[in-house]
Amino acid sequence: MAVIGKTVSENLFQQMSPIGKIIRIKRIPFKVIGLLVEKGQSPMGTDQDDVIMVPLTTARKRLLGKHSSLRQINVSAANEALMKKAQDEITLLLRERHRIHRGKEDDFIIKNMADIQDAATASTRVMTIVLASIASVSLIVGGIGIMNIMLVSVTERTREIGIRMAVGAKTKDILFQFLIESLVLSFAGGTIGVLLGIFASRAISIFAGWPAVVSVQSIILAFSFALAIGVIFGLYPARKASMLNPIEALRYE
Repeated sequence: MAVIGKTVSENLFQQMSPIGKIIRIKRIPFKVIGLLVEKGQSPMGTDQDDVIMVPLTTARKRLLGKHSSLRQINVSAANEALMKKAQDEITLLLRERHRIHRGKEDDFIIKNMADIQDAATASTRVMTIVLASIASVSLIVGGIGIMNIMLVSVTERTREIGIRMAVGAKTKDILFQFLIESLVLSFAGGTIGVLLGIFASRAISIFAGWPAVVSVQSIILAFSFALAIGVIFGLYPARKASMLNPIEALRYE
């Protein structure tokens, strides 16, 4: 007899009911008497539905061998409130069965879902910090690049700025002109980055088989950061251009 998970059922029997069917494990036939409730992925990313359960005695005699030992036991508490109490009782029972005297360390490890979830959350937090750090460095480098381009542009167009001021352009007009140019640069960079990101996610999804979803919110957030970088790093060159002396700007060669 055996009880199988949904993934096993879909792989072996497609749309048919597996109940009553015969499966073979190491050429030993087992009759499917039940289908496990779908659980999905575990916090560690494994498929909890890709499983076959058979009686312990049968597994030892026919599959694993008489001298095999248990490596893992899954225990379910009645509810979350009783999880800690169940863990303490299991610990006491295993120490008694393993004849572990008081003061000695356990020769087994007990993990509950809360511990696994905390570990997964901590890993996710660390990964988020690392990715945020990389993104911050990339934004700063990109901003410095925009600022350098705008400074070169201001230097090369000094006479043009002087002419505009001479014919009546105000300080804020020059400031807005170079801020808009900086925004155009950052918008162009953001567009290229978003397109490359969408292409890379699709390529990974096709070749690696990993599901990749690009949300509208992430695209909006990326453009927002790109425009913010354009304003922040373009402000200094724009202000430098707006503060030029018209007479000295006209004399510049």
